[in-house]
Amino acid sequence: MADVFEVTIWCRGVIQDMEGRHLSLVLANAAAKSGKFVQAWDNYADLPDRVLVPLRKYCRISDEEIEMRYVYENNNPSLVIVMEEVIVKGIDILRGATKGTALVVNTKRSADEILAVIPNKDLLSAIVTVDATGIAGGTGLEALDFLGSEGGVEAVSVGVAVSAPLAGAATKVCNLFSLDNVVATAANKAGVKEGEKTAVVKKL
Repeated sequence: MADVFEVTIWCRGVIQDMEGRHLSLVLANAAAKSGKFVQAWDNYADLPDRVLVPLRKYCRISDEEIEMRYVYENNNPSLVIVMEEVIVKGIDILRGATKGTALVVNTKRSADEILAVIPNKDLLSAIVTVDATGIAGGTGLEALDFLGSEGGVEAVSVGVAVSAPLAGAATKVCNLFSLDNVVATAANKAGVKEGEKTAVVKKL
């Protein structure tokens, strides 16, 4: 079986459902521009139609064709992205992760404040903090959307709000999607660049 790099994205039901999906699509499409094989999808076990309920989106990247087409969860993420900082408290955001996983969090807080509430932080190789909400220019609700997640065509551009700076920040700890390709993929190109520029990386 091919060596697959797994990305798990944590977001909030309804208010971040679309942007969470867009983040997985931006990362996958950016990696595909480099000739990688990719997958991006929602977690079918989560509840995107429940307001604020934590839910997950996924992305997979590989140099070879990915055979895990009918495995609907990422069992061993190497990159975890959290779109709303409170999710890190009381939820095992690193479930399945192994030593060397990187974490990206949308927050104004310091890396040490976030790490203080993560019980299995010893698995992390790095944490990236970035104020993606501030960069996106508001609460992140401006792009609120009630479109279904599965089987529909997006009615808006992909990577408009908080997903753009988070994707930019992720390029600082993952070389499978370049900053240039993320910029080319996301609608909010300035947001991607600002996310990469202002993201703070703490090596562990």
